[in-house]
Amino acid sequence: MIAFADPPPAAAFEPSQPKGRSIEELTTTVSASRLGTWLQCRLKFYLRYVAGVAKPPTVALHFGKTVHAVLQQWSLARWRNAPLDDDAITAVFEQAWGAPEGTVPIAWETEEEEASKVNALAVIQTYLRETPIPVDEKPEGVEVSVEMDLASHGLPVLVGVLDLVRAGGRIVDYKTTGRTPDPKMVRHTTEVQTTGYALLYREATGQRETGIELHHLVKLKTPKLVVTEAGPATDQQVNRLFHLIDAYVDDLERRDPIPSPGMQCSMCEFLTECRAWQ
Repeated sequence: MIAFADPPPAAAFEPSQPKGRSIEELTTTVSASRLGTWLQCRLKFYLRYVAGVAKPPTVALHFGKTVHAVLQQWSLARWRNAPLDDDAITAVFEQAWGAPEGTVPIAWETEEEEASKVNALAVIQTYLRETPIPVDEKPEGVEVSVEMDLASHGLPVLVGVLDLVRAGGRIVDYKTTGRTPDPKMVRHTTEVQTTGYALLYREATGQRETGIELHHLVKLKTPKLVVTEAGPATDQQVNRLFHLIDAYVDDLERRDPIPSPGMQCSMCEFLTECRAWQ
């Protein structure tokens, strides 16, 4: 079995602090999440990462981070050969739910928090009941931070965190969603992320991943789990990612963030700032 570094200790669910970064810093390293935001809207990227504008965490973000935190501890417990029982799962969930990200509180609507909390726990219970991962399967890695120097390609350092690496080199990424995903579209819209994860796995282990699994936890009234499988990243996908990173660096160095108006604006936390853009 490939040995990653020891996993982190039990999470202390501390909120992160919003912080602006320089263009130089943002072009020294690159991550899939930053690339995703940049692809959505350059002005949104600027407001979030350069200006560091603080916004309350959204309900969907808090929901997803809580689910992710519980599944992280579930995987770590299996890595330590000490699986969590139902009471331990509930305790981890309560701790994670009570520690929302950021310094600005969530703007809950009346009775919204309790309904969201009940649904989040139901989603987790559904996953643990239906997961394709055997309870006695020990992970290769959990929450593994990896970086890959792309200087030989004239690009910055690629950084990322692998949620879970199953035995045999299968990379797993957890996602929460409000609708049932379409496998073909999922593979397309997550290609930047999955290709990046594949490269990071190869850098960390010296071996090629055997596949990538996207575990979608669907937040319906009756939650369900949808697993989308993708094969190892292809040379074409790696080439596309490198061209995308090159375009990202060039764009940031021009220091000319512009908005990308579209349907996505109705859900953007920076709409007020965008309307004031000049």
